[in-house]
Amino acid sequence: MATTATDTPSSQRPGRRPQIGPPLLAPVLTFTAPTIGYVVVNRSTPHFDASARTVLAYDHGHGSALRLGSTLLLASAIPLVLMAAVLYRRLRALGVSAPGPAIALVGGVSASVMLTVCAMTSYASGRLAGDASPALAKALADLSFFSGGPAFAAMFAMLVFGVAATGLKAGLLPRVATVPGLVIAVAGVLAVLSPAVSGFSYLVPVVRFGGLVWLLAVAPMIPLTRRRTVS
Repeated sequence: MATTATDTPSSQRPGRRPQIGPPLLAPVLTFTAPTIGYVVVNRSTPHFDASARTVLAYDHGHGSALRLGSTLLLASAIPLVLMAAVLYRRLRALGVSAPGPAIALVGGVSASVMLTVCAMTSYASGRLAGDASPALAKALADLSFFSGGPAFAAMFAMLVFGVAATGLKAGLLPRVATVPGLVIAVAGVLAVLSPAVSGFSYLVPVVRFGGLVWLLAVAPMIPLTRRRTVS
């Protein structure tokens, strides 16, 4: 006859406390603050299809904003790695052996790398010499857009997908909470097309902010323990 009991994480042993890591909301909030700050500081950045001369003129006139924005972007990359690691550890501590936690971890680390690349190129753009060529300014802007835009969106979507798919399959999250995460993950994949099709570029902020709001909502929902049926 089957009975229902509260299950502790699979890694727990008698006499030991489960290693579940810090509260999930802490790294999510730490990632949120500099992300919003970066968007506010660099809200007037030229569109990715702007001319090289327009980009160069912006770089020369907004060097301080570019350097501050790149600092905030780099500051957001650090808690993103921590968030991915904490999510991975929590899901593994809950006994999940499916690929979802690993997908979330790889996606979070890769997204952090993309933000770091974007931060470095943005910083370089803010320090261009007065006689710098428009071609150089445009090349740096393109690299910054590609790394911090579609590449970041695709990797961040992997993190969201890993958490949403695991939450749905393992019953850790209600279906109504996982469906928006899966939709955001699909949008992140489609955002890869934005360098070739300008209409898809609008998916990048959808993934960035939609994924951020989704993580803020579901982080408190992920449980510390699971309930399972034992014979």
